[in-house]
Amino acid sequence: MRDVNPAPAPHRRSFLKYTGALGAAALSSTLGACSSGPESTNDTGGSGSGANATLTAVIGYGNDGSWDPNQTASAFCMAANNHVYEGLLDTDPISREPYAALATQVPADLTGTSWKFALRAGATFHDGKPVTADDVVFVFDRILDPKTQTLAKGFFAPWLKEVRKIDARNVELVLKFPFPEGVSRLTLAKIMPKHVFSQPGAWDDAIKGKAIGSGPYRQTAHHPKSNTTFEAFTAYNGPRRAAFKKMNWLTIVDAAPRVAKISGASAGAQIADNIPYANIAQLRKGGMTVQGGAGMNNLFLMFNTKHKPFDDVRVRQALHYAIDTDKMIEVALKGHGKPSASFLNEANPSYRPAKTVYSYDPEKAKKLLKEAGVEKLSIEILSVNVSWIVDCLPTVKASWDAIGVETTLSPQETTAVFTKMDQKQDYQVVAAASNPNQFGLDADLIMHYNYGPQNLWMGYARWAGDPVARQLFKDMDRATREPDADKKKTMIQDYIDVVAEQAVLYPVVHNELMTAWNPRRLAGIRPQPYPGINLLQAKWV
Repeated sequence: MRDVNPAPAPHRRSFLKYTGALGAAALSSTLGACSSGPESTNDTGGSGSGANATLTAVIGYGNDGSWDPNQTASAFCMAANNHVYEGLLDTDPISREPYAALATQVPADLTGTSWKFALRAGATFHDGKPVTADDVVFVFDRILDPKTQTLAKGFFAPWLKEVRKIDARNVELVLKFPFPEGVSRLTLAKIMPKHVFSQPGAWDDAIKGKAIGSGPYRQTAHHPKSNTTFEAFTAYNGPRRAAFKKMNWLTIVDAAPRVAKISGASAGAQIADNIPYANIAQLRKGGMTVQGGAGMNNLFLMFNTKHKPFDDVRVRQALHYAIDTDKMIEVALKGHGKPSASFLNEANPSYRPAKTVYSYDPEKAKKLLKEAGVEKLSIEILSVNVSWIVDCLPTVKASWDAIGVETTLSPQETTAVFTKMDQKQDYQVVAAASNPNQFGLDADLIMHYNYGPQNLWMGYARWAGDPVARQLFKDMDRATREPDADKKKTMIQDYIDVVAEQAVLYPVVHNELMTAWNPRRLAGIRPQPYPGINLLQAKWV
């Protein structure tokens, strides 16, 4: 997500304001420890029956992040925007294969530096105005504007030079160099109506929840920290039409009431994401289907490389080797995870095991600490207070205590954790969650999200000036520009070996995200390996 020569990153507070999160991509499971809002607005959608019934969904993340689709990293808002907005192309939520959305077709030749798109005839925004080339140019001009810092900039600025209007229904994308991977990223540039969002104050309105797109559902009401409602857009003429007349998405961050909402004979919802592992058997016994999606969701450790002895790679490696990941998966994740063998998860198309794999080896950990001259080390793990992360931390503490490292756990609110780093306060180790899959499977995108010379995370780790880091960033830049797909894949895998060896910011385990739904009411549901739900191919039974 970070390009190799990015514009300066926004100040952390601004980033939080605009993305509505510490990044669903960066910390997808850490979003919003907010309440579910007034119960009076949590309409369970009991009105209507059959095809006229309201689908009620429960989302385990806050709906009060930014709704600006080219700025947000909020899990709830990104999922909702995929139903409200369209890109020129969109991608299947599971395979991530691109398909024509507002454009009429996927370009046949992706090897050049010019992609031309015709807009779908009759496409209109939810206010009845037609979608035109001016709207497309408006969105991309904002993304590529060097004076405007958007989250989407890092997805496009490294390889996209400009977007030109050919005529009212045709546009041309001009690339800096051939970049076939960019075609899947076009779904991240949701097309917004220029006549609405070019008005003064409109971007602030988008952040607060104003959503007007051309997609199959239109937003009908928005109650921050409570629920957001949608209805089928009858004028939609695109490829994935609305199957539900109305939808009501509840935001319930706390696990117990979220599970209760879909449980039992009086269940008020038909589907929920972010299901706790401990509730899977209960829900299945009650007739619910519960399935997981294994992807990039992970617990990672990030070290402050300016705080000794964490400037020594042997110390960072030792602490990874010391963790009993099998125990963590058995006890905390109830079997729904795998030890990390690479920065990427095993299902990623660019995955291969890294040259350095941190198998549980406490004796090797002690040897590395001795080689580094480290004795009587005491560590405070600064952690986000997400429930599954907190469940994993006792295993980390027990593992480190066992090799003579006195360990203290300090779980805190997510905003408190990262405010400390914004303020450049001292810390030793941070434990948190990450899931870049919300933006796609592209390994180049995933790695740039976490590593880069002006990357937010590298600023927190205080590692960007290290000679190894500077060479890594050059290698990443070369891989981005490599035209041969096989060579590019090998180059990415090679620099991931460096990332693994250095262990500055590195995953400990990759875990599944669980979705539950009522199979007697819903068909066509596919659980995602990233937060949220996608109902564009679902229907009533």
